[in-house]
Amino acid sequence: MTPAETCDVAIIGAGVVGTAIARALSRYDLAVVLLDAANDVGTGTTKANTAILHTGFDAVPGTLESRLLRRGHALLTDYAAAAGIPVERTGALLIAWTPEQLRALPQITEKAQHNGYAGIRAMSAAELYRREPRLGPGALAALEIPDESIICPWTPPLAYATEAVRAGVRLRLDCRVTGVQPEADTHLIDTTSGPLRGRWLVNAAGLGADRIDAMLSGGGFTVRPRRGELIVFDKLARPLVGSILLPVPTAQTKGVLVAPTVYGNVLLGPTAEDIEDRSDTATTAAGLAALFEAGRTIVPDLVREEVTATYAGLRAATEHRDYQIRIDPGLRYACAAGIRSTGLSASLGIAEYVIDQMAGAGLAMKERNDTVGPPAMPYIGQAGVRPYQDARRIAVDPDYGRIVCHCERVTRGEIRDALASTVPPADTDGLRRRTRAMNGRCQGFYCAATVSAMMADPAMTGARGESA
Repeated sequence: MTPAETCDVAIIGAGVVGTAIARALSRYDLAVVLLDAANDVGTGTTKANTAILHTGFDAVPGTLESRLLRRGHALLTDYAAAAGIPVERTGALLIAWTPEQLRALPQITEKAQHNGYAGIRAMSAAELYRREPRLGPGALAALEIPDESIICPWTPPLAYATEAVRAGVRLRLDCRVTGVQPEADTHLIDTTSGPLRGRWLVNAAGLGADRIDAMLSGGGFTVRPRRGELIVFDKLARPLVGSILLPVPTAQTKGVLVAPTVYGNVLLGPTAEDIEDRSDTATTAAGLAALFEAGRTIVPDLVREEVTATYAGLRAATEHRDYQIRIDPGLRYACAAGIRSTGLSASLGIAEYVIDQMAGAGLAMKERNDTVGPPAMPYIGQAGVRPYQDARRIAVDPDYGRIVCHCERVTRGEIRDALASTVPPADTDGLRRRTRAMNGRCQGFYCAATVSAMMADPAMTGARGESA
């Protein structure tokens, strides 16, 4: 970046919330810069979650989270269909295992109705076991939430960023913010890539949001990282579960769930542990043991299946139960923090709300007439047609029939397209999130060398296929 480069809006944080805000702002005649300290979009809380598109049925009624989750669910459902983001409407079953949990079900139903969700209904134990015959013994009853869905958590921020960049948003990665100095008409933002001036500043920094907020005399919240460990079981486990299996939540956590994934696996988790280190995404022996113990109760046969991977994510929890979203017109500052685990589902609702508030606070927003809408993203789900299954596509380009990652059936054409995309991966982890390569049973043991060679080949980044 050149010294003293000035933009209308600088967004700090390219997770699912920051990219959603960048996408929303890209529809207006504004100069927007999206910054992130990482080398890719969606590398923080966004990349490691339970991959569920929530209805918000169990949010605290009357909160901003409840409102924006409901709106975000509707917006993302439509956006995913337009962009080709994998979503499967499996429905969820919230299961009572104890008399105390059974007594809590009517309150949860009432909460859902207060939140505007009328689809929830009670289910007897007999009906529950007909629906999920591999469920462990002892369940007393359940609530069905038919509109809960599973979703690919990696594609939405990539789609938002792709749409934003194509519309002119400048994406600056490997760009850590080291200081913010409010000036008369702009914010002077010091970064590891040089200074930048933004007339408006949007703080969507996730786990670092309180530190950015403190640079602008904030102090209204403190991020308290909450680590959640999860286990991914092999695709052979997929027939064991048809729905998202939810526990009755407590005041501290929503508890351990079992859910299918759009990639054909089964997920068990998460744990919930408050930690100090904002970068500690290690799994622990105690955490994984606790998950296996919970899994034996929920779906006993699941814990006998092979484990494909384990991982941990950090949720940007704060001391507050609600989202910490506020606008300061005098400072020309918007803060979207404390989004916790529901940011993916609420992302488009949050973005809509934030820019509406910014417009009300004085940001001049003239709508552009040349927006192109959602990009066509590469489909990496399991339920639809993948390139290796598409004879017509292979006939046009044989690289879509040349499988490189055999565990996940990822082809040379898909990897080539990802490397030449609008927002290309910077490393193999980024390629995993775009293609599923190296994400399967062998975790890259057989294909890593070929994938790495393709990433190092300059000819790959110069080729562009049909995808985003």
